Amino acid sequence: MAVSVQFTRHSELTPPPSPVGTFLGFLLASGFSLVYLVAPVYIIGCLLSFLYNLLTLTKPSLLTVPFVVSVLLPPIHAPAFVSKLTPLMTYFKYSEIRETSDEDMLRMMEKENKKFILAATPHGVISFTGMCSAVYCIPEFRNIHTAAASAVLQTPILKHVMGIFGLTNASGKNLMKHFKKKGVKGSVVLYVGGIAELFKSSRKEERLYLSARKGFIKMALRNGVDVIPLYLMGNTSVLTVLKWGPLASLSRKLQASITYFWGWGGLPIPRPNKILYVRGRPLGLPKIEEPTDKDVEKWHAHYCAEVTRIFETYRGELDDYAKKEIYID
Repeated sequence: MAVSVQFTRHSELTPPPSPVGTFLGFLLASGFSLVYLVAPVYIIGCLLSFLYNLLTLTKPSLLTVPFVVSVLLPPIHAPAFVSKLTPLMTYFKYSEIRETSDEDMLRMMEKENKKFILAATPHGVISFTGMCSAVYCIPEFRNIHTAAASAVLQTPILKHVMGIFGLTNASGKNLMKHFKKKGVKGSVVLYVGGIAELFKSSRKEERLYLSARKGFIKMALRNGVDVIPLYLMGNTSVLTVLKWGPLASLSRKLQASITYFWGWGGLPIPRPNKILYVRGRPLGLPKIEEPTDKDVEKWHAHYCAEVTRIFETYRGELDDYAKKEIYID
């Protein structure tokens, strides 16, 4: 497929940054970061409080009300609200490179009824690059949901904060149903490396957890769904994660981040580093109802090769990526 690369710099995405816009972006970025850090502690505190109230026959504290409300209500996809979070883009000086244009994507999804797994990497502690892409994208693309672990969809507070971006269960059974939808809604964003990749975040090197992640390729082949690689540069630089072994193991089991992370000044405040969203080209996967291991290996290798190409081609756009080396674990 012939494509012309579209590079949209920060200055073309938003008005010139102002002190107010930068400060609002700082507040938004810090707010998302703090929710990730504080939510697990708050939830544990609420559960302990309920246990204490049960044993002492006392009334629950009003501080537990947000927890109860969040447990009872489902997450709400709020694309109109997301579109207003442009200060995030200002704070991170967000830019985009699209090797597949929006027009081509829409044509393939709406007129040709093609479905895509937008296979995103790296995960990072929090995907601020992914968030900014949701803020900036055309309205139609905000109907593309992001696959998330069931633990995230069931975690009070967190499910509502992240739910505004549009989440769907990452289970194979649910995604197969998702691919039956028509048009844009039949595609999905999938963070291939997941929680395991979070603990590989580093400011010095780019380590992607991809070697053992082949299930999405097999699913794509079976369902006739193509794969487009997304590279989210900056996700692993804006925050640093505590990689103590037991925390990584516990987080993988719970499918949630149970650790400490920091950015600016050693605080859980993201560094205002430049970030870059790169959308690659469709890999061209065929439909194979019963793909063999060889089929899966072939297309998985193609995906990894494209991810590496994208990294090597565009890493020079970010100063803190120019000397980074990529490793696929």
